[in-house]
Amino acid sequence: MKDIKVLGSGCANCETTAKLIQDVAQAKGVEVTIEKVQDMGAILGYGVMSTPGVVIDGKVVHSGGVPDRKKVEGWL
Repeated sequence: MKDIKVLGSGCANCETTAKLIQDVAQAKGVEVTIEKVQDMGAILGYGVMSTPGVVIDGKVVHSGGVPDRKKVEGWL
């Protein structure tokens, strides 16, 4: 199971990113837990300056803008 955090203020791009990850995980049959992190202190703690950011198993893999589907598939 992959532990995924979507970092952001809850904006539309953050919601879109979380939904995209969930959709790709379901399509690939990969179990994931998705946590939305909205606390700015926690987001800055990951070194993410532009959101949405994506953290998988403790490692920042993306920040700034909605990732494309192929990129998400590569993570999973």
